[in-house]
Amino acid sequence: MFYQTEAKPQCWRAVAVFDDRPEQLVYLHRSSTQVRGGYRQAFLDLYDAEEREHVTGITLQRWNGAPDAGTWMNQSSLQLPVSTAEKLVHAA
Repeated sequence: MFYQTEAKPQCWRAVAVFDDRPEQLVYLHRSSTQVRGGYRQAFLDLYDAEEREHVTGITLQRWNGAPDAGTWMNQSSLQLPVSTAEKLVHAA
């Protein structure tokens, strides 16, 4: 039996790093530009204010290796998104 695989797998992701639990996937896409453009909204949709307090950072990672055999490699840190309500609280 033959399984068709994607020629170019999705190979970039944003991962939230917490102070009280393991890392969690925030956003996955084909390029770093697409991940940088979409992770903020995904982060705000996934986590409420209490959960966001435990996030210590967000890491941009790239898949290195074959689709079925490789590892995620850290590329850079991404800015922690802040909701509009949180901005207003901090400004007061």
